[in-house]
Amino acid sequence: MAISKVMEFERSVAPEEIDELGHVNNQVYLEWLMDAATRHSKAVGWELEKLIGLGEGWVVRRHEIDYLQPVLLGEAVIMRTWVETAEKASSERYYEIVRKADGRKVCLGRTMWVWINYKTGRPCRIPEALIKDFVNWDPSPQLPAK
Repeated sequence: MAISKVMEFERSVAPEEIDELGHVNNQVYLEWLMDAATRHSKAVGWELEKLIGLGEGWVVRRHEIDYLQPVLLGEAVIMRTWVETAEKASSERYYEIVRKADGRKVCLGRTMWVWINYKTGRPCRIPEALIKDFVNWDPSPQLPAK
């Protein structure tokens, strides 16, 4: 069972995100996933500036991305992300991208994050306050679309 509720927002495909085959480039999906994770953390109150001030924060250990359907210029997608687990020093975050026009899933993703001490570069325990904030977060006031 996920420890956070789903964050959801809409985004439109920009011309610079299209590749030579006429659809969203596979590398763009990774940027979208990272943007979703950053937005979610910021909405919960754990933005990058706060992490830097603490001297601890997230680094990526692994990304997994499944490309299911092409997305074309001018289309809008619904981005969804949530934190599935947070144990000791690692956390799994999931993503789902859905084409707004027909509701079809176009991409699924998963990131394994590790909480580290920025000075030593070594893993350390995820703060209980961070986990509590994600568990208690209310998604009602979602961030605006990009």
